[in-house]
Amino acid sequence: MKAGDVLHLTRAASPQFIKPIFFRLIKIRTELHTYYGWMWMDGYQLDGKGEAVARRELYVLQAGVRVLHSPPTPQRPKRQNPNSVQAH
Repeated sequence: MKAGDVLHLTRAASPQFIKPIFFRLIKIRTELHTYYGWMWMDGYQLDGKGEAVARRELYVLQAGVRVLHSPPTPQRPKRQNPNSVQAH
């Protein structure tokens, strides 16, 4: 998991998610020590349109977190070779 990933959190991730939520990850809090397999993470709870509605800090079972998709990797624009300009 990395920043920007959209996660689906259900009861598999924590009993608090009786009603599943979507969550955009900001960061995993590695400085906080937890029980094996559990983690703290910061991010935004998302509504049905994918818009952030609340900033949250969550404690979840890593094996229960489902990653839905990651943001697209930015691609560099292709440079046009100046020697390949066609004369008209």
